[in-house]
Amino acid sequence: MIIAVASEGTNVTQHFGHCPVFLLFTTKDGKITNQETIPNPGHKPGFLPNFLADKGAKVIISGGMGGGAVDIFNERDVEVIVGASGDAKTAVEAYLRGELKTTGSVCHEHEHADECGA
Repeated sequence: MIIAVASEGTNVTQHFGHCPVFLLFTTKDGKITNQETIPNPGHKPGFLPNFLADKGAKVIISGGMGGGAVDIFNERDVEVIVGASGDAKTAVEAYLRGELKTTGSVCHEHEHADECGA
């Protein structure tokens, strides 16, 4: 299973669409087997959820995310975890243990993206 994390360096970013990179963690039997860094190809409405689903992501972890992206991920059968923070690998490990749950907090206005996750 591939778990994507919207990241800034090695940390979970607070706004999905504006992150510098996505960290893709390949997992098997509850363990991380590979990690890949993919630059964010650009924030265009509706593009990133399909881009990550096409890369094989089954889970996306982020601090915050807009409702449109959540809807597209849901249509693509990708589980959305929002409200995460801190080290990306630690968040993935917590998810694999069943300890990371979504807060369900959705960003509603892009002009207030700096307030997402607050």
